[in-house]
Amino acid sequence: MTTRSQQQGQLRIGKTSNLLCDKSSESDDAGRHETPCDVQIEAGKDVDRPSEPKDLEIDATKSNKNGFALLMTVMALALSMFLVSLDMTIVATAIPRITDEFGGIDLVGWYGSAFFITLGGFQAAWGKIYKYFPLKISFLISIVLFEIGSLICAFLLGVAPNSLALIIGRAITGVGGAGISSGAFTIIAFSAPPKQRPAYIGILGASYGIAAAVGPLIGGAFTSHATWRWCFYINLPIGGVSGVIILLFYRPPPPSSLLNEDLKEKLLQMDLPGAFLLIGAMVCYCLALQWGGLSRSWNDSTVIGALVGFGVLLTVYVVVQWVQKERAAMVGRLFERNVILAMIYIDLLAGTFFLLVYYLPIYFQVVSGVSAAESGIRNLPLILAQSIATILSGIALSKFQRPQPFLLFGAGVTAIGSGLLYTLDIGSSSGKWIGFQILTGIGIGWCFQVPVVTAQSTAAPSDLPSVTGMVLTVQTLGGSVFVSAGQSALDNVLLKSLPNISGIDPKVVLKMGSTELRQAFSSAQLSEILVAYMKGLKAAFLVAIIASSTATVVSMGVRRTKLAGSLPPTAV
Repeated sequence: MTTRSQQQGQLRIGKTSNLLCDKSSESDDAGRHETPCDVQIEAGKDVDRPSEPKDLEIDATKSNKNGFALLMTVMALALSMFLVSLDMTIVATAIPRITDEFGGIDLVGWYGSAFFITLGGFQAAWGKIYKYFPLKISFLISIVLFEIGSLICAFLLGVAPNSLALIIGRAITGVGGAGISSGAFTIIAFSAPPKQRPAYIGILGASYGIAAAVGPLIGGAFTSHATWRWCFYINLPIGGVSGVIILLFYRPPPPSSLLNEDLKEKLLQMDLPGAFLLIGAMVCYCLALQWGGLSRSWNDSTVIGALVGFGVLLTVYVVVQWVQKERAAMVGRLFERNVILAMIYIDLLAGTFFLLVYYLPIYFQVVSGVSAAESGIRNLPLILAQSIATILSGIALSKFQRPQPFLLFGAGVTAIGSGLLYTLDIGSSSGKWIGFQILTGIGIGWCFQVPVVTAQSTAAPSDLPSVTGMVLTVQTLGGSVFVSAGQSALDNVLLKSLPNISGIDPKVVLKMGSTELRQAFSSAQLSEILVAYMKGLKAAFLVAIIASSTATVVSMGVRRTKLAGSLPPTAV
């Protein structure tokens, strides 16, 4: 990491609506005067080395004199973050009913993975879009993409009801969601005065947590009392209101000189090859797990080809990131020890969390036989405990400033909680599934935000957006990796257990919706099928145990260093 020479020019958005810079700031290369916009690497110049960072002070009050407009903007951003978070969890309790309509559980993993793959794959690209294209227009486009994906999931499925249409809709929604989550924090940085910025970002965080908590409950209510399509219909008015408010009230800062770059340079900075390589690798991975042991044997050439494709594309992705240097989504010089470990850690923890969010509803609805609405209520102990623990750990970390113990404690408790969830069985008492979820939620929440803070503490201010994006990318992809792994474990164990039941065709059970089992089979057959389902769910929960236990080991390698200065607002 290059050392910072001196405090250089300040950026102020003043009455002239121009970017003013300190005339004494000179470049290290040619002694020319620089503008603050030159913090980024100039097109075609010395991409092997980053430009010297500058401290930029944004006087947001000058560009947002209207307090009401600022309030409306923050409200719109909170709504948009609510939208993205809601979409992560609202589908979970609807999945068993969706399998009834589409006939089978073989594509369940894709309902979540399609969203997470594009959400993670395009986050870095959206970060570059907001630097090189108009901020307001770009954010509105991200909302439109999110709405189009939701419309496909909700409306077009009525015309052509099948899993493929749902998966495509979820993928498009993920692309829009990546732009919304990245853009919301960018807009806050340009809208709120520096002293108020943490409070406003806290509002976004609260909105995100509330949506995660109520998502399974709302999804269950819609599925039980209306239709699961309302899980996607609800996105349309929320996104529409958010977009209209941004359109009417948000006033973006004066355009930077980066907007004048030629289109070729803008596209190069977005690292689109890297995004598509990463998405392609994840698709190969998910296909291999979907086919392996089910529609094809694990030694089938198609399955092997998908696994080889995953490895090849991932290798090419790493090479592309290395070659692109500062234009890459994953900037090589930022891979300090704690950053690498933080990325591995959050991938494992996020995977554990989303795996449990997606497969606990199957336990409640299939094994326990409750409705989707009741399943959403039963899933609340995990979500609420996680949300509350996240807030409390943020306060505690601000005081103690040492992240490593938080990482170790959180992962350890999560591993214990996942192990206890593994012991759930047919007829387990409410005390068990409530208590086990609370313990697991506390563990996940206590450490969920800490990897971002850990990575940020190693970076210079000018590198904070890049290092944060790197961590958030693997966090999002962790959901895809482990939801798919859990699905493969569930399906393969279920397929091996079903042939032992007389009069049962395993393929018929796999193609049947999860909640249709009780109407399709006799009591004696159903009892044996539920035992097989429970074995499959235990295999999925075992994936969570392995992931969280590995995260515990990874946390031991994190340096026990103290955070430098106060926590950055993006870590709230």
